[in-house]
Amino acid sequence: MRSQWAGMVSASPSNVLSEIEQRLRILLPAHLYAAAWINPNPETLMRVFEHLRTLQHILIDYVPRDVYDHPPAPGSPRYQWQSGTLLFTDLAGFTPLLEARAAEGLEGADLLLQLLNRYFSEMIEIISKSGGNLLEFTGDALLVQFTTGDAQRDVEQAIHAGLRMQRAMKSFRKIATKHGDLSLQMRVGMHAGHFVKADIGTPMRMTHALLGRAVTLAKKAEGAGQVGRVALTHSTKQLLGDRIRLEAVDAEHWLVIDDFSPEELGEYEITVPRRRTTPMLFDRSVSALMAEIKSSVDIVEPLASYLPRSVLQLIVETAADRRIPPAFPAIAVAFVNLMGLPESVDDALPEETTDLVDCFSDAFSLINGIVELKGGILQKVTYHSIGSEMLMHFGVLNPDPSDPFRAADTVLAIRQVVESLTPPRVQGKPIRLTCRIGLSYGPVFAAEVGERRGRREFNVLGDTVNTAARLMSRAGENEIWMNRMMYGHIGGHFYAQTLGAIALKGKATPQPVYVLGDRHTPDY
Repeated sequence: MRSQWAGMVSASPSNVLSEIEQRLRILLPAHLYAAAWINPNPETLMRVFEHLRTLQHILIDYVPRDVYDHPPAPGSPRYQWQSGTLLFTDLAGFTPLLEARAAEGLEGADLLLQLLNRYFSEMIEIISKSGGNLLEFTGDALLVQFTTGDAQRDVEQAIHAGLRMQRAMKSFRKIATKHGDLSLQMRVGMHAGHFVKADIGTPMRMTHALLGRAVTLAKKAEGAGQVGRVALTHSTKQLLGDRIRLEAVDAEHWLVIDDFSPEELGEYEITVPRRRTTPMLFDRSVSALMAEIKSSVDIVEPLASYLPRSVLQLIVETAADRRIPPAFPAIAVAFVNLMGLPESVDDALPEETTDLVDCFSDAFSLINGIVELKGGILQKVTYHSIGSEMLMHFGVLNPDPSDPFRAADTVLAIRQVVESLTPPRVQGKPIRLTCRIGLSYGPVFAAEVGERRGRREFNVLGDTVNTAARLMSRAGENEIWMNRMMYGHIGGHFYAQTLGAIALKGKATPQPVYVLGDRHTPDY
């Protein structure tokens, strides 16, 4: 029998967007995509072009300067060794402030976002004018790089930036809330050394990561410091002259004595413009608009790969408003530390470094695939005093009762993936590649934080995030530690063992901790 479709002709003429239609699917909001496909006239194509131009500005502000200056080919890992000074900041007092604002509901969320954005805006301006390159937001913390080619100048610029940031914190010492006055303070730590800067992942999802012990030492300096002060490592001190006075914290860390006058500290080293000028579009014919749209897609597509797909979709849909509403959802949060991999680059032979970066890229890609399959978000590669780790969460955009179960299933699958990876070799011998994982459930603050029209990021902050990181840091090889609230949700569906009450950093009293085993029920 002849098919009923035989001989039929398409009812629609060839569309001018056909060549790039698949690339536009994730970059256009649904209503604009449909309008452009149905009627690609100059007016509609102009709307597409304007949306892509807005999206380009937003995504430029979401990635480090290295990425938007020299975008990689998505899916092609790349790396380079760099020398410079890394500076970490961390806020003290944020958790009580978050809890006070959470009790105020949506009004509290807006007030908290206004405060955070004022803080980040002031810090980012100081960083930029001090010659720093903001690599990432890590919760309420910042990671900044100073790389001028002169090691002593890098350290001095980082110290000047840190002192300016600490002086700027005076305006956050008294914050009025319905529960009384609260304050924010900051620790700053830094280390000068060599590290690998890498772009890893797949064409669908890339990330920017630093590898090496220098990153860990910079983070440890921040942790060893004091609020209101700037700390640095002993080896970094050796690069300084006598102009900057220091006092010892311990054998490995020093504090900068801020006895600079305003004139001595100076205004700023350099101003780093972030935005590029946008050329005017005079020819609005279909052919000219299509050429501009294709050019915009070529720029936007690599930048878009640095965001989780669900976050990218949210930004695409809200690009016209340029605002993601803040919220206080209860979510599941996990940190995964790949033990033995990121720090091994310092000992690797030149030809082995590529294999290490490729292995890290494979691990990130496979883990991201598991997280997305389970409906979660792999936020980023971030940094802790024990090394590099991956932050992921479940429920931040669409909270659901299954979030803790999906998170538990995900980290169990991740552990299996890590165990299946072929360890790369260092000095000719395979490294010991394992993982440790922290898992928590509880309320967070979820918002787009940073500068309103500048460097910013969609992020999750709060004690639940901090708890997951601290559980991860205490877990043993291939162990998954979780908090009481997570256990309360999934304890009847997974094998779990109690470890009793354990002291965790930042907690006034020991906290109940559990080790996650395998699932023993078939569904949620």
